[in-house]
Amino acid sequence: MNERMNAKPVLVIPCSGIGKVQGLLSREATYLVTDEIAPELTDTMCLALLVKGDSEALEAVKSQACITIDGCPKACAEKNVKIAGGNPAAVIQVADALKEHRGAQPGSATALSEEGWTIAREIAATAADAAVRLSKDREGTR
Repeated sequence: MNERMNAKPVLVIPCSGIGKVQGLLSREATYLVTDEIAPELTDTMCLALLVKGDSEALEAVKSQACITIDGCPKACAEKNVKIAGGNPAAVIQVADALKEHRGAQPGSATALSEEGWTIAREIAATAADAAVRLSKDREGTR
């Protein structure tokens, strides 16, 4: 078995953002990365586990590279990873992606439109690129 298969995955942690399309964009982008684009390099966890103080979640963010995807400038995912003792290696803001798509109608809090899926895929590509870079950096230190 090679070292990559034994390596801990990069955690992609989205905000909760319930009730807002930005939160849905952050979660769908995360699932695109962890389920489709880079499943062999990434995993995710529920932000609520960190907020709750779950011991396994706390240990994971301390010992694994993390990428946060926040829907709004409050940066709940980034802040909670830091509070838990982690150090996000990459921080992605959905608001920044939306600036590139002024006037877009990404959908609602419960469903993305085609424009929304396009934006989610762009966010996911950014996160996947960061995960690949982090994985290569980690391999270089072995």
